[in-house]
Amino acid sequence: MDALRSALQPITHNLPGPIRDLGVSIIGDTCYKALLLDVDLENTECVKLAVSKALGIGIVGASSIVKVPQIVKLVQSQSASGVSFLSYLLETSSYLISLAYNYRNAFPFSTYGETALVLGQNVIITVLVLNYSGRAGMAALFVAALATSVVTLFNANILDMQKLSYLQVGAGALGVASKIPQILAIWQEGGTGQLSAFAVFNYLLGSLTRIFTTLQEVDDKLILYGFVAGFALNLVLALQMVYYWNAPSAKAKGKRKEVPVEAPSSATATAVPKSKGPTTRRRG
Repeated sequence: MDALRSALQPITHNLPGPIRDLGVSIIGDTCYKALLLDVDLENTECVKLAVSKALGIGIVGASSIVKVPQIVKLVQSQSASGVSFLSYLLETSSYLISLAYNYRNAFPFSTYGETALVLGQNVIITVLVLNYSGRAGMAALFVAALATSVVTLFNANILDMQKLSYLQVGAGALGVASKIPQILAIWQEGGTGQLSAFAVFNYLLGSLTRIFTTLQEVDDKLILYGFVAGFALNLVLALQMVYYWNAPSAKAKGKRKEVPVEAPSSATATAVPKSKGPTTRRRG
């Protein structure tokens, strides 16, 4: 440890001002001094905080593209097969409430930042699913309802914190419930359709990581229980993705069975000789 400390301290003591300020803003003065200036890796509390912050920032960064593959699949296929509108509607509602709750409680952005980024992508996916399902009118109604909800949830003069806390309880339930329609849709289709494996497995990893970061940085059981329940159902989705990886959907199987039978062409048809009637003898 002494050798490591001797090697690192000349570097950590001479970091540029902007980097030093960023480090202090992320882990605080005490842990910055312990981990970077003193290189005290035996300070378990600061090590756990640093790991939690790193994971949180990583999730926020990854969340900026987590749903992009899903958007690309929908646009390229021009089909919403295998993607549940109800699932995305419930998840979007849950994320919007959670974003307002975290923001108005002034929790660290690293513990909830991905909520805002994923929320924006969810809105795009929901509109695409409605359009490709022939429900463009509902897409416009969805966007209007979303805008109204944003104004209501983020405005303390309209909705106080106590009522927002009640909504957060419901948001946790919505977040869990949002996975069930998608699980059922995959089971009914017999395949994953246009569902993105990248998004599913990143959700699984992200929900597990969020359990750790919430335990470390946020003393709020409502948020913690939501992440635990979300991880359990994300695991079911991930297992379905593995199980149905190469399986065609039920619709695709039906199309394979309906193979049209072509009528034989005149070139290959066997000619059937016409039967001759009975001949009569002429009596002389």
